[in-house]
Amino acid sequence: MSHASKLVLAAALAAACAPAWALYKVIGPDGSITYTDRPPTASDARITSLGRNGETTPLGDASLPLELRQANARYPVVLYATAECTPCDSARALLQQRGVPYRERRIASDDDTLALERLTGARTVPALTIGQQVLRGLAPADWNAYLDAAGYPKESKLPRSWQPPPVAPLAEGTPARAARPAAVPASAAPAEAPPPAEGSFRF
Repeated sequence: MSHASKLVLAAALAAACAPAWALYKVIGPDGSITYTDRPPTASDARITSLGRNGETTPLGDASLPLELRQANARYPVVLYATAECTPCDSARALLQQRGVPYRERRIASDDDTLALERLTGARTVPALTIGQQVLRGLAPADWNAYLDAAGYPKESKLPRSWQPPPVAPLAEGTPARAARPAAVPASAAPAEAPPPAEGSFRF
């Protein structure tokens, strides 16, 4: 039996051995695997949601409540902003007040500006991506509508200790467009991304 065949067989046996009632697979930092029917709370473990047919869905940051973890895994939120920009400050405040876990990409160089234009189709900040959905300019009603459609709670459920990851330059950390998670469901979201809002900054 080839090595690849052995790996496939081992994976199939592991799935078959999982308890029928298990909803989560938890891989600890030491590599130990636990199946449980309760939402895990460990912050240093890799957690996966188990479906009825064996399909799995990574649940992301284990420090987040389950509802937030699921939305964040499917439709991660990334804010594109500059350091000195009043609308960008308002955008951060909106996300923090609503309790949306987000990453921030800083536009601070010509390379960042070009990367922003490739990603969003404009040189406008603040900009937001929710999965593949791109929103240009701060328009709170539209941003909240897309966050609602992506399944983010309307009121903050973030732990008080949560802090956004360190800000990174966009040109050094932007994933390829094709590799981004699926867009917010069209049936639940506004039909089109809004145009840049008046309270935005253009390069």
